[in-house]
Amino acid sequence: MTLLEVRGLTVTYPGGAAAVRGVDLTLPAGRKLGIAGESGCGKTTLALALLRLLPAGTEVTGEVLLDGEDVLTMRWGRVRAVRWAGTSIVFQGAMHSLNPVHRVGDQIAEPILLHRRASRAAARTRAGELLEQVGLSPARAAAYPHQLSGGQRQRVMIAMALACDPRLIVADEPTTALDVMIQAQILRLIERSVAERDLGLIMISHDLSVLSETCDRLAVMYAGRVVEEGPAGAGHDGALHPYARALSAAFPRVGDPASRFAPRGLPGDPPDPAAPPAGCAFHPRCPVALAGCATHDVLLREAPGDRRAACVHVPEAAPGQRPPRGTAAGPTPGAPPPIRQHPADPTGRTA
Repeated sequence: MTLLEVRGLTVTYPGGAAAVRGVDLTLPAGRKLGIAGESGCGKTTLALALLRLLPAGTEVTGEVLLDGEDVLTMRWGRVRAVRWAGTSIVFQGAMHSLNPVHRVGDQIAEPILLHRRASRAAARTRAGELLEQVGLSPARAAAYPHQLSGGQRQRVMIAMALACDPRLIVADEPTTALDVMIQAQILRLIERSVAERDLGLIMISHDLSVLSETCDRLAVMYAGRVVEEGPAGAGHDGALHPYARALSAAFPRVGDPASRFAPRGLPGDPPDPAAPPAGCAFHPRCPVALAGCATHDVLLREAPGDRRAACVHVPEAAPGQRPPRGTAAGPTPGAPPPIRQHPADPTGRTA
């Protein structure tokens, strides 16, 4: 059963910066999709677009189908009902996402009060249960965010995301700035919550090793587009697209002295979203670019092993090896829907 389907999503900020360009993704219920890429490749914009959390005036083309219902065409009342109850987001940087002047228990209870119509006593009880589920004492509900460590605040964010039993969780860099021990605990917590509740998960990170260990499938983004998609382990250890290979090579390998002392990076920076280069957006940095890459772009093409990549060097799979259309990321045929310009939420609320 398909939980989330993104079709031809394009997001253009005021001023003309196209942060997301024609992204297609599919996530079945109970599955985990990782999205990787450098800063500025469009990962967070994609996450915000899933629940219409983009700034006013942002132009959006495409469809975001959650259980078959297009989030981009919903009325504001319906959008507010879907947020938290249908899909919730664990934002990057818990200290900036939590309200510093409210106790964490009250912040966990707020969406329960709004979406479950629970009494205040029931909401406080539920907040304590959620804190216990994420490994914190229910007594920590009385604490303010500054009284908790970084790992504890991140656990509070996960408890908030689970508060209204959503079907989909979007985790945007949930382990940023955490030490490796706490990072491992947070990742195990997310995995356990997804498995126990049969949730869909989209995890966003620049760390391919984290995504390959946590997710079922991996999509690599560059300059607002998905350039490779396939099984998560293959995306880290056997990437097809030159950019995905460069991301993988940037991380030292345990037991490999050469990569430990001389990890390979990627020169240059991602292109300006307001002025992407002609042809393949990666060609100015690509070590294997051909002359035609500067003038002709390549869409995602099916490759062996249930994978897709947007590169002229990737051999296409034979027709019998190609998975059914719509099982994963891939270009969607047909003309895109009309551009929608997002107004500000009239309520000014996101809960």
